Amino acid sequence: MAWDEWEQLKAQAADSRPTQMRLNQAPAQGPGSGGKADLVVQQDDLGAVGHDAFVLHSELVKKVDIAGAGMNGDHAGSTHQAAAELSKSNFVMGDELMTTLTIWEGQVKAVRQACAHISNHLDFSKKLHANDDAEIAAAIMRRDGSAVPASELDKYFK
Repeated sequence: MAWDEWEQLKAQAADSRPTQMRLNQAPAQGPGSGGKADLVVQQDDLGAVGHDAFVLHSELVKKVDIAGAGMNGDHAGSTHQAAAELSKSNFVMGDELMTTLTIWEGQVKAVRQACAHISNHLDFSKKLHANDDAEIAAAIMRRDGSAVPASELDKYFK
């Protein structure tokens, strides 16, 4: 019974749809005109953001690794060593410093992973969309290699 109802709803939806598509263009609006502008992203924009994320990731690796700074033979950084020494001497500060170090490491790793994800995703998106653009351009060219005008493309949607 549910299947019949589904088929009936699909038929009603198909009947209520317009049978042709029409492409419109909104007028260009400058700054301060009060209208919403479309979001436009250029390949260079994606590359710049991805590059900045990569640079930030690299800088985070070099400059904020307090856990690894001053590493000893046991692979404990100077902050970790200080926390251990304070704890051995029964200073509460040792445990608090270790907690601070653990939280800091977790937050730095999260930011580094986010930067790496942003960089990798934008690099991938840039390549993927460039390939898509090339395929679309090749598919809608005339035999002589020139672009097909929008008025000619409109014939295919009637």
